Amino acid sequence: MRFVPPFTLRRTRLFVAGLAVVAGLMTLAGCTDKTEANASAAPQVVSDPLLVRISPEQAANYKIGPVVLADVALIQEHPGRIEANERLVSRIGATVTGRVTQVLAELGDTVRPGQTLAQVSSPELTTSQLAYLRANSGLSLAERAVERARQLIQADVIGSAELQRRESELSIARAEKRAAEDQLRLLGLPQAAIERLRTEGSLHSEAGVVARLGGVVIERKVSQGQVVQPGDQLFTVADLSSVWVVGALPEQAARSVQRGQVVEIEVPAIDQKFTGQVVFVSDTIQPETRTVAIRTQVDNARRELKPQMLATLRIAGATHNTPVVPETAVVRENDRDHVFVQVAPNSFRLTQVELGPVTAKLRPVLKGLSAGAIIVTDGGFHLNNDRAQRLLTDGAAPATAGATK
Repeated sequence: MRFVPPFTLRRTRLFVAGLAVVAGLMTLAGCTDKTEANASAAPQVVSDPLLVRISPEQAANYKIGPVVLADVALIQEHPGRIEANERLVSRIGATVTGRVTQVLAELGDTVRPGQTLAQVSSPELTTSQLAYLRANSGLSLAERAVERARQLIQADVIGSAELQRRESELSIARAEKRAAEDQLRLLGLPQAAIERLRTEGSLHSEAGVVARLGGVVIERKVSQGQVVQPGDQLFTVADLSSVWVVGALPEQAARSVQRGQVVEIEVPAIDQKFTGQVVFVSDTIQPETRTVAIRTQVDNARRELKPQMLATLRIAGATHNTPVVPETAVVRENDRDHVFVQVAPNSFRLTQVELGPVTAKLRPVLKGLSAGAIIVTDGGFHLNNDRAQRLLTDGAAPATAGATK
């Protein structure tokens, strides 16, 4: 057995222990490196999902500026609809009781004044024509009787009293003929037919339903073979060269509208804007809706506006000095208006605001901002896109749109 000195054995043990310590340190260092690598790969949690930070280089892509005060006439928007101008509407019915033999106009037809829209066969018309013939014959007899009386009074055969009696009968006969002729006109018989009746004695068995006003047939309530009476409404004709846009204002807003005021009207169906004038503001309030009815009159020479189209009335109120933001600063998020407000250099927070309608490319601030606040005036849309992408990549759940802290 070989003898090992004690000091040699001690050095060997120290060497082995040193190797163990070095191995332990290397293992610990390896674990630390892995932990740091895993920590660097973990997503960074965004504390405020509405906050966006940009680098100084990115700041050149956005325009910022303060919220300023401006004199703006606040615009009220109210729903409305197109209606025919009632002053240019004619509702036409039959003038006699009878049966419809012909319908000569259809819905949507353009008619002129005096045009026949339907024919009605009526015994009443025949009776009135016979009365006219009798009155006309009586007038002829009365005229001849007066002429003979004048000849006889010259021959001193009759006295002046007889002449006066016959002249009185002539006046009555003329009045009866005029009344019978007026009755025929009321029954719809044209003047030419009355002249033929007087000269030729030819009767007309049909009366015409005649348009009193030129325009478009917007309603027809008659069919061939239908029995009609003078009280029945058969056709509605409207001149659509001028139309009404009617709306209802909340009672709080009614005081800002006056007759004669100019109103801007937008019609989504044709994507056009028109200018109208307020012609009526009701003096009463609808108790069910607490609204006041108004009417505006709009020129429609090109016939672009059709009755029952929907419209939006924009009514300018009094001018107020109020904070405004450019239209380009507004960001739509979840159907709400927002702007990016600067909270620190190169840091902006998406903030919900309440804005009025656009006026000269400016939006008046109703709630959520005060004058002097620094906002992103141009580029907010792209900044919001960057915010949304960062939320997706960083793994932070977005806050409720419009939430503020």
